Amino acid sequence: MSVYEKKKILVTVKTYPLPSRKMIEASCTAGITDDGKWVRLFPLPFRYLEYTQRFQKYQWIEASVTKASDPRPESYKIDLDSIKLVGKPLPTFDNWKIRKDFVLPLASHSLCYLQTTQNVTGATLGLFKPRCINELIIEPEESPGWTEEELSVLNQQSMFDTRFVSPLEKIPFKFKYRFFCKDSNCNGHTLSITDWEVGAAYRNFKIRYGKDWETYFRRKFEHDVIYSFDTGFYVGTIRAHKDVWIIIGLFYPH
Repeated sequence: MSVYEKKKILVTVKTYPLPSRKMIEASCTAGITDDGKWVRLFPLPFRYLEYTQRFQKYQWIEASVTKASDPRPESYKIDLDSIKLVGKPLPTFDNWKIRKDFVLPLASHSLCYLQTTQNVTGATLGLFKPRCINELIIEPEESPGWTEEELSVLNQQSMFDTRFVSPLEKIPFKFKYRFFCKDSNCNGHTLSITDWEVGAAYRNFKIRYGKDWETYFRRKFEHDVIYSFDTGFYVGTIRAHKDVWIIIGLFYPH
């Protein structure tokens, strides 16, 4: 029998949802506990939570969690009914100082460092500031729509759930950053980004600007991320391959 414990967590990451057999759809949510440790909450069906439980990034929550069967040490299963919001999201004034006070103590020197020390630390979550970001890569997905299997998963909403949740849209593009670490021996990295904010921005810009969406998208996630913001990358590994890292969120004080 799983033993649950209550944790207080500052949410820092929320990834774009994917179909989930157990929960219709699920996002990976990550954050920092009040005793300064990384934690991953997965799976979490954010859009199916009660409105009073829908947290924002950089907002404290309290919840009962238990260690997940997921072998990654930071991964926990969450009791959805136990989620409680604690106050408002941390403010952004003074160049995100309050947010930095909680987040930066956990920052690593580089992605190269996270990779080379993983056998010792076991870490599968982290944050670092790259030495330079070269470009945002936008590639079309091989399949722009959901597969039949994925659609059947998304259509399994319980007849007893009366909340209306709009159909989950698949983002028909892959977004990646090419960058160099601060590590002196870094040969460069190209990592996918799965941040919900990035996926939502694509959808909003597509509606607002039509065929010109990419111009405005690049203005924010390429030009501003590279030149205007003091950008860091939240990164994590995928469950099936704990040595494969992806960008799960942006930390961009401005």
